[in-house]
Amino acid sequence: DPTYPYETKHNPHGPDEPLYDADLPVPELESSRERALTAKIDWHVVPTLTILYLLAFLDRVNISNAQTFGLLTDLKLKNTEFNTALTIFFVPYVIFEIPANLLLKKFKPHVWLSGCMFVFGLVTLCQGLVQNYSGLLATRFFLGLAETGMFPGCFYLIGMWYRRAQAQKRFTFFFSSATLAGAFGGLLASAIGKMDGMRGYRGWRWIFILEGVLTCVVALVWFFAISNFPEDAKWLTTSERNYIRARLQADVGHAALERRTNFQDIIGFFKDWKVILGWLMYFGLIVPAYGYAYFSTTIIKTYGYGNIQSESDEHVLRVEERSARG
Repeated sequence: DPTYPYETKHNPHGPDEPLYDADLPVPELESSRERALTAKIDWHVVPTLTILYLLAFLDRVNISNAQTFGLLTDLKLKNTEFNTALTIFFVPYVIFEIPANLLLKKFKPHVWLSGCMFVFGLVTLCQGLVQNYSGLLATRFFLGLAETGMFPGCFYLIGMWYRRAQAQKRFTFFFSSATLAGAFGGLLASAIGKMDGMRGYRGWRWIFILEGVLTCVVALVWFFAISNFPEDAKWLTTSERNYIRARLQADVGHAALERRTNFQDIIGFFKDWKVILGWLMYFGLIVPAYGYAYFSTTIIKTYGYGNIQSESDEHVLRVEERSARG
């Protein structure tokens, strides 16, 4: 195993402070060993978070599939009430994102992320049991509240495992799960929609109930599968854990649990022009993406297709669209 001189090196910042870039030599590993370690991290970290985001995205946009199976008529929605139900999701989702990331550092990631996953799965299930417009608004609000810590939390956790140059590919793979959910969500809904009338429930209710149950079950498994920060990962050896910690410190400064967020960090974040530019870029990306995800089934249905046909045709269009993007 490599030696780690930072464990005994004099610390110019004080005995209780972490060492920083120039102070901290990173041990050399053979390229084959480093590739093997990176592959090990990939296997333990990325797939679970990718599936988590896939189910989260599926749960937030399945309302577009449900509305073609009778949600509007059963709940007697009129005028802009359906659009309001879609929009209210984003109110808590935006407001509580930063506090949710702070809570991620208070709880272990496997507890926080699997807990959020179970709650938004449960809320999705409850969405299939609502009886009026008020109930739909309430469930959509709490769905946004439950999902608020999931997306930034996953990004934050991935960033705590990889150097910045390595993390980009993992972020891309993680975000691609939304594409997968959008591509096949319509096909899944068309299959579930055929249960219309079973046990006295309309097809749109079964879409929420079954997808919510699936999310809750996966959340229970993910409680044991989601990895924590490198400092707490039990599937790493001590030398591997130390190497990852040193590599992260040399790349960005502090390790995950040693870096404290203060008020100056928050102010600096909002003053960074790159952050503002990123906001604008993401806004331009996400508005048409959600517009398509929420209203494509309605648009296709205006062409005269029935529920199953519109879902199936939507599925074909989404797969073709995603293939063209890829």
